[in-house]
Amino acid sequence: MEAYEAYMKQMAEPMRRELTENGFRELTTAEDVDAFMDNAEGISLVVINSVCGCAAGLARPAVVGAVAELEKKPDHLVTVFAGQDREATETMRGYLQDVPPSSPSIAIMEGSMLKYFIPREQIEDHDLEQVQDHLAGALRQMIG
Repeated sequence: MEAYEAYMKQMAEPMRRELTENGFRELTTAEDVDAFMDNAEGISLVVINSVCGCAAGLARPAVVGAVAELEKKPDHLVTVFAGQDREATETMRGYLQDVPPSSPSIAIMEGSMLKYFIPREQIEDHDLEQVQDHLAGALRQMIG
């Protein structure tokens, strides 16, 4: 099991960097998530990252593109990695109220309250531009 975990961690590293190199802060433990959510003020964009193809080809590029095109940015950009940082992901999902688990997915939070959610079903089998425009539009409504 250790070899598998090491392999998956190595494989996921560029997937993590795609967000962290674009201003996202990784929350890798349950404590990180709770500390962030306990102090979150303003608008936060939360990405539940994943190793799947729709995360690589759609979710991450759409999120990066949507944030880049916004004149006014969210106050916080954070991410948890489903399947990698299990406790962090489970804890973040606890803040998403009654939303079923979905990865990849994108949440817009105001403080610690979920305001908008884009599940995998609205990412997978859509064009990159559709996902990016959907997210950018939702963010514009939230932050002006």
